[in-house]
Amino acid sequence: MAGPGIESNPGIETGLHVTASKKAMNLFSRRALCAWLTTPVLVRPTLAQDSVDIKVTTNVVTAPTVVTDAGGGLVSGLQTQDFVVYDNDKPQEFKVDVSFEAIDVVVVVQADAVTDEILPRVRKVAPLFDSLITGDQGQVAIIAFDHRIRVMQDFTNDSAKIKKALDSVNPGSSSARQIDAATEAVRMLSRRAKTRRRVMLLISETRDKGSEGRLRDLLTLAEVNNVLVYTANMSRLVNTLTAKTPVPRPSAIPPEARRMPNGQTATPNDIMQNTGWGSSAIPAFVEIFRQAKAVFVSNPAEVLTKYTGGREYGFVTQRALEDAITAIGEELHSHYLISYTPNTMADGGWHTIRIEVRRPNLTIRTRPGYWLAAVPR
Repeated sequence: MAGPGIESNPGIETGLHVTASKKAMNLFSRRALCAWLTTPVLVRPTLAQDSVDIKVTTNVVTAPTVVTDAGGGLVSGLQTQDFVVYDNDKPQEFKVDVSFEAIDVVVVVQADAVTDEILPRVRKVAPLFDSLITGDQGQVAIIAFDHRIRVMQDFTNDSAKIKKALDSVNPGSSSARQIDAATEAVRMLSRRAKTRRRVMLLISETRDKGSEGRLRDLLTLAEVNNVLVYTANMSRLVNTLTAKTPVPRPSAIPPEARRMPNGQTATPNDIMQNTGWGSSAIPAFVEIFRQAKAVFVSNPAEVLTKYTGGREYGFVTQRALEDAITAIGEELHSHYLISYTPNTMADGGWHTIRIEVRRPNLTIRTRPGYWLAAVPR
């Protein structure tokens, strides 16, 4: 799946760099794991005279995990003995850390023609990003998208720059390249240090309008780079109803050529009443049918959050958006970072992750799995 020099498995950090004799090299080579994400650690035997450098990789899977009680409240204070971890239904040895790493967040904001009423609410939550999500050590970047993908602000912890970037986001064209914008966000995060947590917050509708990229490729890239995706979903119907009505295009049929009932004069108002041409009511009905159809089709927001371990939030009001940002911040700072080296290396393809908690009435949410190339025994 990945070639030399290309980072691969989601949430997999690897690395053991060994200097050994040529004789030992053959032994290591037979047992070498697939060379995906590698972090070299140099070991130099003192007795080896004829030595070469070789790479041997060990795969460490990380699964950020949230635990909630029956009322949906976040549960803290659990220890390693409170969890059981399975990889492809096989028990694993693992360790549990509380997440204290610095968090890097790319906020991806839809800014097409229908967001005129929503963007002022988005601008008001700028102070929440550094205070509730990233904290003292984290950084925030801002991307806005319509038919363009615009990096409004690169990574920074300067709250004034974050606010200025969001204030500069204005409604644009009728396109909304959601998948392409999210792909750019993942690429930005992939260049950040692996010791920092990578998060994308997508503030947009739950549909893509005009991307060149594919959702499958975006999901693979997010998993490969261990990016956690959260979404604050704009209401598509509300956006349609509150969007400024564009000036209708002139009809290709001249008024005098239209057949009107009961001898009516073909005025623009009569034409609109009889044919619907130039009316703004039709888009609202179209959107209702689109949303009904979307119930049966997974949208990008649902796919990205489900398979990276994040969560969807919806909002219409200012208070709902603020509550969503607050909940995301609380969750990010309440993760248990569960890591293990799988004993199922010979199983290629999709690996399922199943984590259980030994205490009653608690619920676990984590990433459902990851892709792994088969490793010969």
